[in-house]
Amino acid sequence: MMMRDLVRAGAAGGVLMCGLAGMAAPAQAPGFAALKGLERGQWQLREASGTSRAICLGDPVSLFQQRHRGIECSRLVLENGPSRATVSYTCPGAGRGRTTITVETPRLVRIQSQGLEEGAPFDLDIEARKIGTCAAGN
Repeated sequence: MMMRDLVRAGAAGGVLMCGLAGMAAPAQAPGFAALKGLERGQWQLREASGTSRAICLGDPVSLFQQRHRGIECSRLVLENGPSRATVSYTCPGAGRGRTTITVETPRLVRIQSQGLEEGAPFDLDIEARKIGTCAAGN
């Protein structure tokens, strides 16, 4: 194995561990400065195409995977600023993506995501807005 491959493997392992640590405590979104202040509760996600859906947001890190929800994926943090975060992720057998979340306020974010889902390309532009509390049982 070449030295650069060892460095890449070590960096990828460190990033993966940071990503897993970020999933361990959803109430604080550790590792992502921009997501720490987001309010938990019921959020409306509206795509530029007009499609919308409501989610109960607990762990803001879940916003990175709009087309690969519920799938365990490896993540590489590309940007981690006070109001913006960018992640590249790979989901074995399901695809990959690159997502940027820009936080306007603790109740309003913009999500831009591109990638491949089961071999088909996707390009999303989403406005996510907190609309209330989650219903009981969510």
